Amino acid sequence: MSRRRRSSGSPPAAALPIALLTIMTLGAAPAATQSPPSGYFEAHQDIGAPAIAGATTYDPAAQSYTMAAAGTNMWGTRDEFQFAWRRMTGDFIVRAHARFIGEGVDPHRKMGWMVRRTLDAGSPYVDAVVHGDGLTSLQLRASQGGITEQIVSPITGADVIQLERRGRTYRMSVARFGEPFVRSEIVDFELGDEVYVGLFLCSHNPGVTERAVFSNVRIVVPPKAGWVPYRDYIGSNLEVMDVESGHRTVVHTSPVSLQAPNWTHDGRALIYNSEGLLYRFDLESRAVQPIDTGFATRNNNDHVLSFDGRMLGISHHSADDEGRSVIYTLPAAGGTPRRITANSPSYLHSWSPDGRFLLFTGGRSGEYDIYRIPSEGGEEVRLTTAAGVDDGSEYSPDGQWIYFNSVRTGLMQIWRMRADGSDQTQVTNDGYNDWFPHFSPDGRWIVVISYGQDIAPSDHPFYKHVYLRRMRPDGSESRIIAYVYGGQGTINVPSWSPDGTRIAFVSNTALPAPHGR
Repeated sequence: MSRRRRSSGSPPAAALPIALLTIMTLGAAPAATQSPPSGYFEAHQDIGAPAIAGATTYDPAAQSYTMAAAGTNMWGTRDEFQFAWRRMTGDFIVRAHARFIGEGVDPHRKMGWMVRRTLDAGSPYVDAVVHGDGLTSLQLRASQGGITEQIVSPITGADVIQLERRGRTYRMSVARFGEPFVRSEIVDFELGDEVYVGLFLCSHNPGVTERAVFSNVRIVVPPKAGWVPYRDYIGSNLEVMDVESGHRTVVHTSPVSLQAPNWTHDGRALIYNSEGLLYRFDLESRAVQPIDTGFATRNNNDHVLSFDGRMLGISHHSADDEGRSVIYTLPAAGGTPRRITANSPSYLHSWSPDGRFLLFTGGRSGEYDIYRIPSEGGEEVRLTTAAGVDDGSEYSPDGQWIYFNSVRTGLMQIWRMRADGSDQTQVTNDGYNDWFPHFSPDGRWIVVISYGQDIAPSDHPFYKHVYLRRMRPDGSESRIIAYVYGGQGTINVPSWSPDGTRIAFVSNTALPAPHGR
C-alpha cells in the first residue's frame, strides 16, 4: 500500500527504463503490395490474387479503415482476401469495432483480425473472424497448404473483435458492443516470432465485392516481461470518446506515461499529468503546455478542478513528508501551491460543488479511508471507518451524495453515502472490481473503471484489460462503453466533458504513434 499512487514521474525522465518495443518494420514491401494506408499498417494488398481487386482506405478524421474485397472461401488449402498488415514480433493485442456495409450476398463473408506467417495464399495463420451470418470463431491453419480448423464462439454477431498473442498462445475475445468479452484460445501454436498482423475481409464469392468498416482500431504492445511497476512505463494514448456511440478518437500520443485527463470547465482543454508534472492539452490546436505548479514537481494522478474551473487541487509527493502525497491548491492557470492537508499520505479526489470542501483518501495508521477537509485548509474529518481500502470519492453534482469505491464486502465495489458520511450503501454488486465513480454533469450517469477478478480487490494496477462502464447512480442500466488496455491512470479523475456527451481517458501501448495521427 505504500506504493499505491507514487508519482509516475518521481525519477528524472532519463532514469526511467522504458519497456523495449517488440515491433519491427523490415525492408521494402513485396512487389504485390499496394500503396500503404495511413494509420497503424505498413501496407495493404490482396492475398491469393482474387478475380476482383480489393482495397483499403483510411479516414484520418474518423480514424477508421474501410475495406473492399472479393475472394473465394478462406477454408481450404489457399486463401483469397484483402489484408491491411504490419510486421510484428513478440506479444501483442489487436482490437477493433467492425461492421459489414450492406446486406451482402454470401452469408459466409468474413472480416476480422489475422496473424499470418507469410503473405502466401496457403500460409499458416490464426484469425478472429465474424461471418456475414453472425458466426464468430477462432480459426487456424496449422501447416502450409493445410485445411483450416476453427473454435466456434458461443456468441454470434460480435462487433468488437480482439486477438491477443502471448508467446505460443492466441486468445480471441469477442463481444457485442456493450457486453463483456467471451474468450476462446489455442495454446502451443507456432507461427514464428515475426508475423504479419492485420485486418482482413473476404467476400466468399469470387464475383462479388463486399465492404466493411473497422473503427476504434488499436494495436497494443504490452510491457516486456519483468517490468517493474512505478519504474518502467510504456507509451500512452490520450483518447476522447462519445459516450452514446462508443466512437473513440486518439487526440494525442506519447512514448512516456500520461495519466488522468481532467476536462476543463470551458470544454476547450484536458489537464493530465506526466512524469510528475501537469500539462494542459488544447483540444482544437492539439498544443501541449506545462502548467506552472511551482515547487510541486512530483505530482501523481490525483488532481481535481473546482466546479467553477478557477482552482486546481493537486497531490504532490512532498520532500518534507518523506515523499508522501500531500494535497495543495493553486489557480487553475498555474501559480504557487498552498498546502491543505497537514497529514500524509493524502490523495485528492473531489471538490464540493459549492467549493467549500475537498474529499481525499487518507492513509492513517495503516488504513485508507475517505476524509473531508475545508478547501482553505483546517481540520480533516474521517467519513469512512470500515476495514480495508475506501477510495475514489466524488461528490454528486448536487452535493448531496458522495460516491466512492470500497473493498469492505470482498470485491472492490461502488458505494455511496450522504455528504456528512451517513447512510453508507453499496451501489454495485456485479462480479468486477470497480473503481473511481465519476458523475456526468447532469448527475444522471456515472462511469467507472472495472477490473476482473484476476486482480487483487485492493489494487488498481497499470497495463491490464479493463472495461469502462456507464450506469445509473443506483447501479442500474450498466453497459460497457469502452474496452481498454490500461488501468492505473486511465480514468482516476473526473473526466466528463462539460456538456456530458464525452469522456476522456488514457490507454496504453509500447507501439510508436501510428502514421496519420
